[in-house]
Amino acid sequence: MPNDVSRILILGGTVEARLLAERLEGDKRFSPLTSLAGVTTTPSQIAGEIRTGGFGGAEGISVFLRQERIALIVDATHPFAAQISANAAKASTQTGVPCLRLERPAWQEEPEDRWTHVTDIEGAARAIPEGARVLVTVGRQEVARFFARRDIHVVARMIEPPDTNAPDNAEVLLARPPFSQQQERTLLEDKRITVLVTKNSGGDATYAKILATRETGLPVIMIARPDKPPLPSASTVNEMMTLLDERLA
Repeated sequence: MPNDVSRILILGGTVEARLLAERLEGDKRFSPLTSLAGVTTTPSQIAGEIRTGGFGGAEGISVFLRQERIALIVDATHPFAAQISANAAKASTQTGVPCLRLERPAWQEEPEDRWTHVTDIEGAARAIPEGARVLVTVGRQEVARFFARRDIHVVARMIEPPDTNAPDNAEVLLARPPFSQQQERTLLEDKRITVLVTKNSGGDATYAKILATRETGLPVIMIARPDKPPLPSASTVNEMMTLLDERLA
């Protein structure tokens, strides 16, 4: 049976994925199906059909594409979700189903910023100076490496509790963005933060922490985005709609 040209698989979990699903659901030419990894137990409401859980690698995605008669994949996962992006690109090659990427632009360093650039979590943990009071915003799955540094004080902010218990020299703050610049500055001051560790996730929802460090002159340890397979890409939902029209014309 040929693919239904309206059936779009969105690899989601981001604001951009949710906005795209809403846009496609309102367009009679498309039928979105958003796939969530299931990392967040209380995701925001999403328009259209939803599935939760892993596929089982590229082979599993390929099987799903054929079974569900998917016409096109939109990889709208988090900029740091390198494995699922690689699997999606491989499944696209295996099945011939086109794959596009919707990804927000990375944050850009300004002259007044004090960024130390690192390539991964391990590098970020090593770069924190002894005795620092560090605000860590890397998510609950990767915070354990910072908890292992017993010579610093860690304030770890995330949406849901980590699997690892916080040691005596660490505290966990549960909060969901967006945050205002004033909220971020107040947090930095109240917790006496001396350095921020964050991933270069991009977007507006968490950019206020970058503005707050710029305003206060605090240093930032910035984790670079991982490499991903090259794909036709868009940075906004409007741009993605244009790509979809071109690919499915």
